[in-house]
Amino acid sequence: MSNEINKNILTLAIETSCDETSVAVMKNGREVLSNIVASQIEQHQKYGGVVPEVASRKHLENINQVIERALSEANLSFESISHVAVTYGPGLVGALLVGLSAAKAISFARQIPLTGVNHIEGHIYANFIEHKELEPPFICLIVSGGHTHLVYMKNYGEYEVLGKTRDDAAGEVFDKIGRALGLNYPGGPEIDKLSKKGNKEAIRFPKAYLESGSYDFSFSGLKSSVLNYLNREKMKGRKIRIEDVAASFQQSVIEILVEKTITCAIEKKVKLIVLAGGVAANSGLRELMGEECSKHGLELIYPSRKLCTDNAAMIGCVGYYNYIVNKNSNLFLNAKSNLKFENM
Repeated sequence: MSNEINKNILTLAIETSCDETSVAVMKNGREVLSNIVASQIEQHQKYGGVVPEVASRKHLENINQVIERALSEANLSFESISHVAVTYGPGLVGALLVGLSAAKAISFARQIPLTGVNHIEGHIYANFIEHKELEPPFICLIVSGGHTHLVYMKNYGEYEVLGKTRDDAAGEVFDKIGRALGLNYPGGPEIDKLSKKGNKEAIRFPKAYLESGSYDFSFSGLKSSVLNYLNREKMKGRKIRIEDVAASFQQSVIEILVEKTITCAIEKKVKLIVLAGGVAANSGLRELMGEECSKHGLELIYPSRKLCTDNAAMIGCVGYYNYIVNKNSNLFLNAKSNLKFENM
């Protein structure tokens, strides 16, 4: 091993919050030496969604092999690792415990620091990996299967949460509507593909703006409206063009996401908008947000699709920035399935 490697901070990162077992090795926070993701989509497709007990068992089967693959691909051993970063919430508690137990074992055995990471924070930091020039402040829209947050990132580790969903997350609604349309799980990417063949103005589904000045989101009413439309059309014996339903539904979601994000950036006098989370891979969201940013003189960035979904590299990036300011955890760190992302 070269002396150059020895001078760098090497992070072993573990992410098991839902249905991906992922382990990454990061150099100085932003350089990915390996990022292995073992997906469980095939196991959960037959159920139309993630089954927590199945997810936990698959993590147990996968975790040691994925750690070995990550170290092997990075051409490193445990002896080279500076510290361990791990997701401790939010997520499925059984799934979180698998990754957390592995991270604690490595930390204890190697006598290296342990750094607990908030999964939502991780999604923001995925952008730092691919955009080396990126620095705060900026407005970040985090949209995933479990979370929808509008965040003002002032500096590393400093956030003002301006809005979040009051009910269903955007990605969760995509999956539920996808299931109602008979699409494969996960429904988000399927709806995105299908919507390209449909007319986004065919059906006017509602958008919840909530009270004046609020940056919060609500998607439960939209979900109910789409489900009611499908049931009504079936009862009347009418043919449903699912491409139009997908396109119209998606348009309602992305319009409210874009409008609130743009308004927020203007109010905060911030010139940069960042997207994060699984729904940040949605082509309609990227396109509309890009158009609106251009109109208002704002810059837009987002990660590649592989870093939008759950992965350990983003956890390692957060872990690095926590580590360099001694924001580490002890071996009593526990999984928190409902861990909040609050102002910091």
